[in-house]
Amino acid sequence: MQTRSYSTTPLIPPSTFVLPYQGAWPTVLDCLCDNFPNISRENWLGRFERKLVLDSQQNPIHHDLPYRAGLRIYYYREIVGEKLIPFQETILYQDEHILVVDKPHFLSVTPTGDYVAQTLQARLIARLNNLELQPLHRIDRHTAGLVLFSVQKKTRAVYQALFREQQISKRYEAIAPALPRLRFPHSRSTRIVQGEQFFLSQEVAGAPNSHTIIDVIEQRGEWCRYQLNPVSGKKHQLRLHMANLGAPICNDPFYPVVDNDAVDDYAKPLQLLAKELTFTDPLSGVPHHFQSEQSLSWNVI
Repeated sequence: MQTRSYSTTPLIPPSTFVLPYQGAWPTVLDCLCDNFPNISRENWLGRFERKLVLDSQQNPIHHDLPYRAGLRIYYYREIVGEKLIPFQETILYQDEHILVVDKPHFLSVTPTGDYVAQTLQARLIARLNNLELQPLHRIDRHTAGLVLFSVQKKTRAVYQALFREQQISKRYEAIAPALPRLRFPHSRSTRIVQGEQFFLSQEVAGAPNSHTIIDVIEQRGEWCRYQLNPVSGKKHQLRLHMANLGAPICNDPFYPVVDNDAVDDYAKPLQLLAKELTFTDPLSGVPHHFQSEQSLSWNVI
């Protein structure tokens, strides 16, 4: 009998699904199978057996529970044969409220797509045995660098406000083609919305909702190492702004066009690094300045 290797991380908060009002199914299991066609019935049955599907009170439910429109359930994601990400994160700082981590390229911050256990949040929860660890912001899977986590739920909102009220300074570095026709520092403000493909963003006409300040740190021939300061935090903002200026970031598999062969090419990481975070601690009043120990590489151009 063939056995399957599952990657399940019950430590990560479960996903939520509300049984739809449109449609009728005999059981909750049948509803889940129809609404998540990429997940096999066998997989769902296994999750029920391992008590990974819960009711609104977070109690395990049986696979033959009758369907009821509007019922809220919770389920833990799992990946069959989840691929190991062969790069390690580094903890730079920790106190009773926050955690600062230096994330490698190719590691998602939170569970998404084909990754659950091989994500920064899951690794840190397992490593530190802290179920309350939550990222206060996110950077792309392909981007390396600093990520700030909340250590405890009680004080999380205070630190979330730093981002909402733009009380935290973020500095990125990127290697991209030179832009000799621009004067630096250059300020780019555009309107960013979801792209035609769900995993992309795009710029459209309309009132700007994104703002990046761009400067040149170093130039080598036709390439530059840029400093990027995002004032806002839209999905893929830096990658999109640079690409639409005519200087796509080196080894970007998404912009200006999607290159599926490059998405997981470990030999050619995206040359974008979340280099620095600077803020005043809202509880202690202590000024914080954190810097990534990683650096970009000219050798992968």
